[in-house]
Amino acid sequence: MGYRDETKVVQIGKRQIGGGNPILIQSMCNTKTEDVKATVEQILALEHAGCDIIRVAVPTMEAAAALTEIKRQIHIPLVADIHFDYRLAIAAIECGADKIRINPGNIGSRERIQAVVDKAKEYGVPIRVGVNSGSLEKPLVEKYGGVTAEGLVESALDKVALIEQMGYDNLVISIKSSDVMMCVKAHELIAKKTHYPLHVGITEAGTVIAGNIKSAVGLGLILSQGIGDTIRVSLTGSPLEEIKSAKLILKTLGLRRGGVEVVSCPTCGRTQIDLIGLANQVETLVQGYPLDIKVAVMGCVVNGPGEAKEADLGVAGGIGEGLLIRKGEIVKKLPESELLPALKAELDRMVEEKKAKE
Repeated sequence: MGYRDETKVVQIGKRQIGGGNPILIQSMCNTKTEDVKATVEQILALEHAGCDIIRVAVPTMEAAAALTEIKRQIHIPLVADIHFDYRLAIAAIECGADKIRINPGNIGSRERIQAVVDKAKEYGVPIRVGVNSGSLEKPLVEKYGGVTAEGLVESALDKVALIEQMGYDNLVISIKSSDVMMCVKAHELIAKKTHYPLHVGITEAGTVIAGNIKSAVGLGLILSQGIGDTIRVSLTGSPLEEIKSAKLILKTLGLRRGGVEVVSCPTCGRTQIDLIGLANQVETLVQGYPLDIKVAVMGCVVNGPGEAKEADLGVAGGIGEGLLIRKGEIVKKLPESELLPALKAELDRMVEEKKAKE
């Protein structure tokens, strides 16, 4: 496991991807970009959750113009998502986009693509060349007898070669499919054929449950091979859920430190407290804590203390009560209603200890 250290480094605003830099997390706003207030509010919330790069749709000139004020009020790189109209890409760059995402295949003629490339080159703005399985060109579908990983890779590399011929190589590549194993194979193929950084994600993954499972499997298989420089977990839901999932995927693979990891046992007939409710409350509670620790939420006192031994903090339920556990040692027995406040107090104490050491 590790990064493809030989990938080209691409600067996006004040952040860098590729060349062994940490994998950055992206998301995309679901607000109307023309609504500056709503878009900024969502981006600031995403920043707080841990989003490193944010993308917004630019379907109109009004949306492109809004980028200037949006960028003024946020703190992470802003990417403009462009389809069909090359003039929107040019306007987005002029209005301050830190990167643009285009599919050269739907931008139009070579002259129009050249105009976008020239503007990106003038402003030093990287281009993400995006290819999706749903929009693979007909000749490649016919060549490979359907939509295939090989077709996705050829399509992406053809478009990259076109932009290189136009004198620009400040590029990021994305090849996405809703078919998890096709996506995995495509990334394995393209990683051997290009030095450009790769934006990885399973597109149209689905609702929060289905999308999380498909993204975890796909991203896990891809990232564990050292492939990928920036990721997005695509979910039909709140963008905030995408960030939570992406952070956990990276942390589970060992590719990112920091953040509180919550582990909890499945309920069984011994459970005498509202374990499901407590575990969800704990997961919500820990989101804002800048600690690199594990918190265990266990349902009974039979196995709870033992199972929580490897955690930094933990609670184990009893009959309407529970144990507060720290580093495997029982601290105190508390009524069920006091478990969450007691856990919060311990987290607050750990934050203060961390600050004192710093």
